[in-house]
Amino acid sequence: MRCPLAAEAEVRDGGPTRAAVVLPYERSNRVAIGDAGGQRAAEARLAEAVGLAASIGVTIVHEAVHPLRERRPATLLGEGQVEIIGRALKDQDAGLVVVDASLTPVQQRNLEKAWGCKVIDRTGLILEIFGERARTKEGALQVELAHLEYQRTRLVRSWTHLERQRGGFGFLGGPGESQIEIDRRLIGDRIVKLKRELEQVRRTRGLHRKARERVPFPVVALVGYTNAGKSTLFNALTGAGVYAQDQLFATLDPTMRAIRLPSGRTVILSDTVGFISDLPTQLVEAFRATLEEVAAADIILHVRDIAHPDSAAQRADVLGVMQEMADGPHASLEEGWEGRVLEVLNKADLLGGIEAVQRRVPDAVPVSALTGEGLEDLRRAIDARISAGMETIEVKVPTSDGAGLAWLYQHGEVLARTDGEEQIRLTVRLSPADRARFADRT
Repeated sequence: MRCPLAAEAEVRDGGPTRAAVVLPYERSNRVAIGDAGGQRAAEARLAEAVGLAASIGVTIVHEAVHPLRERRPATLLGEGQVEIIGRALKDQDAGLVVVDASLTPVQQRNLEKAWGCKVIDRTGLILEIFGERARTKEGALQVELAHLEYQRTRLVRSWTHLERQRGGFGFLGGPGESQIEIDRRLIGDRIVKLKRELEQVRRTRGLHRKARERVPFPVVALVGYTNAGKSTLFNALTGAGVYAQDQLFATLDPTMRAIRLPSGRTVILSDTVGFISDLPTQLVEAFRATLEEVAAADIILHVRDIAHPDSAAQRADVLGVMQEMADGPHASLEEGWEGRVLEVLNKADLLGGIEAVQRRVPDAVPVSALTGEGLEDLRRAIDARISAGMETIEVKVPTSDGAGLAWLYQHGEVLARTDGEEQIRLTVRLSPADRARFADRT
């Protein structure tokens, strides 16, 4: 599926869209605007923006970082900067400009007038990528909803050429709906319909999750910054054919597969969408499926691109989002989630192998999903984490309680069994949560 922006420009120009990427940054600390904690350098942020733009199929012909003394309400950038960028766009014949910052509708409209070409901000760019990559029904619905909510605030930019219409009876009727009002009403109706459809999809997924909870397999979720190699690692561990490319947001939809660990234990591995700094607020809901899978996971594998120069900042971004999931009245992550995280230092092959990787976190596991180096160590580490979280108990079950016996076999690991006339004595390894559930039922 082609990106609408790129496809539209290709039809008009007869070739790939020529695009420019512009990053405003604060001069005081040379950190890109919008970055929390001043951790990410402007050059690294520009490289990320170029990667995002390239992933929608455009040809990058110009990229630049521009300092900001102050944020101008009309154009964000200063007048001189707007002129400099305009000359570069003319020289390179660029038809699209990606401004890696959040633009107001007024700023976006003014920059388009000044440069004479299409302008999108970071939110618009990520929306384009999500629209191209979402494959499941929920993903597609969430992206369409995000697009509509984003467009609703920018309709003035699209319809300023239309005159207001007159309505009512006779010549003295009051003003009717303008085109922009009609468009807003239609978008509003579609948003209401999408939210109803999404609620139904969520209920269906909730039923699927309850069905999975009856299966005695722990869930291991892969999380990490976009392009950290999660899907490649997922394929290497499971043998699945999940789409994986060296690009940002190569996959957006959760995928689950069963894998067997060295102990013989089976676990469910879940691949999820990549995180990114300054995620558009309209797309927070589009992460719902991923966040719910993470919240339900027994182990969270935090996959890091250890060869990336901004690996530490990316780690902070991911952990920051996870902490937000654990805070607030609608928290989806339980307290103590940090204890379920196992860091996976991926792309060790780019540093010379797993022995060359520095482990700042003691139990982090260096791997190369591409070459397979370190994957057995990772399987053993997952095995050890699961075993460490389980408790071994002695249980006596009446011979007449077939349901209770089946429940223990489903949810636990039966280590020993002695059958008596009236009772069956079992030595079972259970997770604390399942032990509590078993105690409740008895």
